[in-house]
Amino acid sequence: MNIFLEEAKKQAKKAADSNEVPIGAVVVRNDMVIAKAHNRREKKQSATAHAEILAINKACAKLKSWRLDDCQLYVTLTPCPMCAGAIIASRIKQVFIGASSPEQELIENIFKNNKQNHTVNATHLNDTDCENLLKNFFKNKR
Repeated sequence: MNIFLEEAKKQAKKAADSNEVPIGAVVVRNDMVIAKAHNRREKKQSATAHAEILAINKACAKLKSWRLDDCQLYVTLTPCPMCAGAIIASRIKQVFIGASSPEQELIENIFKNNKQNHTVNATHLNDTDCENLLKNFFKNKR
């Protein structure tokens, strides 16, 4: 059990309880959670209110820096291309992903593209709880 992924799952459950797609994200520095967030697109009516973006913004505010190069991100689902760009821009070096999505290969290519000034290492944790949160959410929607 990874305590940081568990915190991301708690955030994902908060999203689901708010009728948001259940994705949670946690930014970690020196083995401590410094920011956490969940999807809030419906609540904020904002296309960019993804868990990863919100957590990155909170971490930047807390550290008073846009550079998060000594931080890791734990997220319950493979980030989308927009969030992958924010992860790269914030200089996060390591991302731990709870559940994979069909975009996994695309995102890994974005993270590893050496034509950028920063690359990201992604570790897939293949967590069934993360997968089930999403499956159950969409099953109940249909």
